[in-house]
Formats: sequence, C-alpha cells, structure tokens
Amino acid sequence: FDSHCHLTDERLSAELDAVLERARAQQVTRLVTVASDAEDSARVCELAASRPGVWATAGIHPHLADRADDEALERVAALALRSEVVALGETGLDYHYEHASRSTQRRAFVRQLELAGQLALPAVVHSRAADADTAALVREARGVVGVLHCFAGSLLLLEAGLESGWYISFSGLVSFANYQGADLVRAVPADRLLIETDSPYLAPVPRRGRRNEPAFLRFVAEAVAALRGESLEQVAATTARNACTLYKLHE
Repeated sequence: FDSHCHLTDERLSAELDAVLERARAQQVTRLVTVASDAEDSARVCELAASRPGVWATAGIHPHLADRADDEALERVAALALRSEVVALGETGLDYHYEHASRSTQRRAFVRQLELAGQLALPAVVHSRAADADTAALVREARGVVGVLHCFAGSLLLLEAGLESGWYISFSGLVSFANYQGADLVRAVPADRLLIETDSPYLAPVPRRGRRNEPAFLRFVAEAVAALRGESLEQVAATTARNACTLYKLHE
C-alpha cells in the first residue's frame, strides 16, 4: 500500500496506465494519490474515481498556502465529501523553502485540521524545518488523527505525533546512505507505521536520482525492514493494514 504518491504530477500522469501496471507487477495494488491545491484536489478525485485501488485526498500544500482562501477551502470541503476521498491534505508547514509566509502556512494548516475534524477525516501532514510549530498544532488538534508523511523530523515531532495517536510514514529517504533517523524508524510502534513513495519525488536506492514511482515502494519497505530487524513481508503486511485503518478502508 503506497500511502502517499502524486499521480497527477505530469511526470506520472503522462503514462499513468503504465505506471499503475508496473506498480501492480510489484504487488503495489493500493495507492492514495495526494492533492496539492483545490484544482489538483479535483483532478485527483477524478483520477481515483476512474482507477480501482486508488483513493484521493483533498487539500492545500503549505507551498501553496497563499491559495488557501475561503473559496478554495470551500472547494476542498465539497470535494472531501466524495467517496474516493479518504483524507484532508496534504497540509502542514514548510519553513525550509517558505514559498508562503509562516503565518499564512499556519493559518491554512489550522483551518484544514479543523476541517478534518468536522468531516471526521484523517489529515496528511507535511513538515519540514518546522518541528516545534507542527508538533504544537498536532497536539492542539484534538479529535483529529493523521499521518506525518515522509517523516524526517526530530524526536520531539515524533513523540507529538505518537502521543496524539497519529501515524508515521517513511519514504525513500530511509534508504539513503546518509540517513540519520534509524533510531526513530525503530521507535515507531508497529500499529502506527506506514510507508510511501511520495513519487515522483525521492526515489529510493537503488533508483535514487531517477523519477520515482509507486513500483519502487518495495525498496522503501526493504529499507524499513532492515532498520527495524523485520522481514519485508512483515513490513508490507503491517503497513498495508495500518493504511487501511487510517484511511477507513476494507483490507
């Protein structure tokens, strides 16, 4: 179960059928394709509605938080009612690039967390160089469960997520030779662990440097299994079960 990918990105959408066929050939049969803004939310909904085993999110990425006005959030809220939508997001904070001001990001994040609570949907959260603020807002979002996707944060953020009942998802970063978070991968309880490709970004070793795609999820699972001292089969089964639980899907 690839819990987070971006199938509407033109690097994947241009050959979507082939991308999904290669994924299935590697036993990646379920995917959540994640939205970046209100317009993309509509696109991912249409894509998910037309492909078995694919679900969607609706939300506005922190890079695009300037677009999170009332009208855009109303569109997101309406799309989130569709049956193929299983989460709000991705939302969150990115203080590394700061494509939108920090205050704008925080406002958009809080509003989407509130919307997730109102709609009883999980939140898909991006956090980069913003651990303290993300941790504080996750703790304040009582009644909301979510996932810290592509986790590369600190123990402070990990603990905030786990103590709030959230899930932690690891990407191809865990396969890189310079990866420093092995202890945190091992610290995640089995019932809170997810894996993802975040494709077309962050291709794992041995595909690093190439465009990423869901078929490469196996390499992420292998890296997580090695770090945790578990089998590939165990990690694949556990993370698939957890994704179904988070996104309220039947296994």
